[in-house]
Amino acid sequence: MSADAEDPITAWKRWHEHRVDTVSAPYGPLALTGTFWLADYPEGRIPAVPGRWRAAAGGVTLTAGPEDGITLDGEPFAGSAVLAADEAPPSHARLAAGEVRLVVIRREGDWAVRVFDPAAPGRAAFTGIEATPYDPAYAVPGHFSPYGEDRTVQVENVDGRTRGLGLGGELSFSFAGARHALRVAVDEEDGSLRAVIGDATGGRSSYRFRFLKPGIPAADGSVTVDLSRVQLPPCAFADHFVCPFPPPGNTLPFEIAAGERRLKGALASGI
Repeated sequence: MSADAEDPITAWKRWHEHRVDTVSAPYGPLALTGTFWLADYPEGRIPAVPGRWRAAAGGVTLTAGPEDGITLDGEPFAGSAVLAADEAPPSHARLAAGEVRLVVIRREGDWAVRVFDPAAPGRAAFTGIEATPYDPAYAVPGHFSPYGEDRTVQVENVDGRTRGLGLGGELSFSFAGARHALRVAVDEEDGSLRAVIGDATGGRSSYRFRFLKPGIPAADGSVTVDLSRVQLPPCAFADHFVCPFPPPGNTLPFEIAAGERRLKGALASGI
């Protein structure tokens, strides 16, 4: 190891600290106070959200008056505008109402508005993420095998609805003398892998499922599978996120007693 290289334990600590800072930020996951599907509000009025909102052919039509106190791209907004899904992080959302950020999203053709409030009760009550320190036994070599073409599997989500989950290949690795394979998605922008996984600790000593993000595989498909960096899904921080459950085959038969386990103070059952 070079003199300036970081040892795995220190790197894990930095990762964990960054995760805590990220989720507790003013517009992080803990700040989400609502996801409002426009189909549920045919009159266009969302409770406690200013303006009138309607799904349109090219996006979402927002109509507001000066009394609504909405800003668009940092400027006071009055009138009507058609908005596409907001690709920026909530802290840089196009729409705001005072300190609150309003984020337009689309999921499988359905439009919704998300509300991020720095004064959210969940953010005020946050005391940290319970996480198991780095264990080198959980960092193992893996291999990614792309499907060749993307596949979609129907998976139940935490809100009870079934939605399509895009998958790009399989990530295989050996652990405790057995070979395992996970169905993974591939980020369209940078090629990084991500998987929704379950294990034998789910709903007991850990949240019911977690996310694994191994990074970008090498040209030969090799990639390190570091289970010490499994992380909580957004819905562990706020009920208003729509997270998919693990797809078939992604519930591992052993305990991942590592990584992020649950919010500090959470009950063992359910979360």
